[in-house]
Amino acid sequence: MAPPQLAAEGTAMDLEAVREVGRAVSAAHLFTYLAPEGAQEAAEFGVTDRGPAYLAFRSAAMGAVPWQVTLAAFYNFSPRAVRAMDGVWDAAPPERWQAARFRAAGRAMRRVGVRITEDRLAEARALIDPVVAAADYAGKTLAAANASVALPPDPLVALWQQITVVREWRGDAHLVVLADNGVGPCDCLVLHTASGGLPAALARRTRRWNDEEWAAATARLVARGWFDSATTGADTASADATNTGTTPVTITALTDAGRAARERMEAETDEHCAALWAPIGDAGARRLAALVAPITDAFTAAGTFQSLRPT
Repeated sequence: MAPPQLAAEGTAMDLEAVREVGRAVSAAHLFTYLAPEGAQEAAEFGVTDRGPAYLAFRSAAMGAVPWQVTLAAFYNFSPRAVRAMDGVWDAAPPERWQAARFRAAGRAMRRVGVRITEDRLAEARALIDPVVAAADYAGKTLAAANASVALPPDPLVALWQQITVVREWRGDAHLVVLADNGVGPCDCLVLHTASGGLPAALARRTRRWNDEEWAAATARLVARGWFDSATTGADTASADATNTGTTPVTITALTDAGRAARERMEAETDEHCAALWAPIGDAGARRLAALVAPITDAFTAAGTFQSLRPT
């Protein structure tokens, strides 16, 4: 296999290529939060609640930081959701959670039959490694933390960890865009669910925004013209420990202005990410997207993402 050609310095990126590779790496990273292997590894530490386990796995690269730091990095989670992780570092230190995350990723990928040949693994690494090495990590908390983690010896899991770095880099960049546009933590989650990105009941159960907070965020989006306000009713679908399901809530629909605003913020995020992918250029970004697609394909075929389908 010939080594990939890196892009000439100063070459402008096609934002469609940036969007394509961004979607591909996000999809290839996602399974770790849904596959049962993660819950099994967490249970070995005595942590059986999926919320704290999620937070421990994803924040382990940052070390045993105060919960407020995790909250700042995760953005669309409520303070009560993040505070629920109290005790996870007593169950096991962050480095053991990180090792368990690698084990879970490897076990899951082999269970569903992810097949990437040695040549294609090497090609993918030859593309993604220069991106990770050249990235500017200023303001990119989760990306920087993951870039500091030593890669595991398993070649497939090592590729997945490099995917994690660039996925978190885009996520960190998106938080800057949200803040610049005055879209707060609960507001962005309401907008995301209305756009079909995540079922509202799942979002509220995992991020733990209560009825009043969700309604207030919705009202702010209505005031911006991004939602049309309709009737009121009881939101029984999202009832949980912080939400009785009996409080009247506003039922809304995303407006054309709301859809345009969300797309504009995605485009602004792509613009931020153009510099990330510049070392390999448009062709390299598109090739990497194709090389990591078997990860997503295998988990899709296994039904791993069914719970994310809008209801």
